[in-house]
Amino acid sequence: MIAFTLRRLWWLAVTLWAVFTITFVLMRSVPGGPFDRERVVPPEIKRNLERRYNLDRSPWEQYWLELGRLIQGDLGHCMNLGDYSVNYVIAQGLPVSAALGILALAFAVTLGLTTGVISAAMRGSALDVLLRLVATAGIALPSFVVASLAILLLVFYVPVFPAAGWGSLSQLALPAFCLGAPYAAEIARISRTSMLEALSHDYIRTARAKGVGRAGVLLVHGLRNALLPVASFLGPAVAGILTGSLVVEQIFAIPGLGVYFVKAALQRDWTLSMGVVLVYTVVLYVMNFLVDLSYGYLDPRVEYDA
Repeated sequence: MIAFTLRRLWWLAVTLWAVFTITFVLMRSVPGGPFDRERVVPPEIKRNLERRYNLDRSPWEQYWLELGRLIQGDLGHCMNLGDYSVNYVIAQGLPVSAALGILALAFAVTLGLTTGVISAAMRGSALDVLLRLVATAGIALPSFVVASLAILLLVFYVPVFPAAGWGSLSQLALPAFCLGAPYAAEIARISRTSMLEALSHDYIRTARAKGVGRAGVLLVHGLRNALLPVASFLGPAVAGILTGSLVVEQIFAIPGLGVYFVKAALQRDWTLSMGVVLVYTVVLYVMNFLVDLSYGYLDPRVEYDA
């Protein structure tokens, strides 16, 4: 287990270096710069700004200066947000995006697993067909379409939730639902398939022969063995929720990290864009690591150090 963790930490460092290098090259390959705006900046001010952010140096020197600063844990200062540091902006926006993402993921897992188990337990019934149709529609609709429909239905026609904002659970519930709905549909489809496969094994028939009730067969013997494909899906689901939160935060005016990332991309704020990309990389890597650890709990045959 220790060797496995150390290997993953080593590959995290390698991954961060690769992402940093690729992002650095791509940002400087795009025409224009962070101080090329519609309102022309006087040449003296532009030179001073470039000197402050080391943009007057060669790209090779900029690369090593930024890499050295990153190793020290300093992401630099934002180029278009006054005198705010990237670390400060991330510290302000990340908890908001994390709360939205965690609630969306919890909603997706809870609703998806419940729907998948019920659909598998009632295979071939009218309810099974209805749930599969809803799941198919949920997979086909992206989060911004779900958000638009939810705002029309639950904000304007039936005013249950506020249209936008941040600070209360009611303001977080609707964005989390819109963000997690497509992944709940996908989890429902995966859990139904894996549950049907688990229920066809010999140990299920043995449990039924011993007099175990239907609920015990489904939840104790079948569900745990059906969770492994769902756990494998959680890694890509986190990636999708992170990228989808950029749009959802814009629609619902949530002051999360996605709002800053969109502004940084539009304004060519290289330091803030780099910081957000690296933070997303760390979050995805950590979530994939936790998914790998969950394999050992769900299937004791998994050996991490093999």
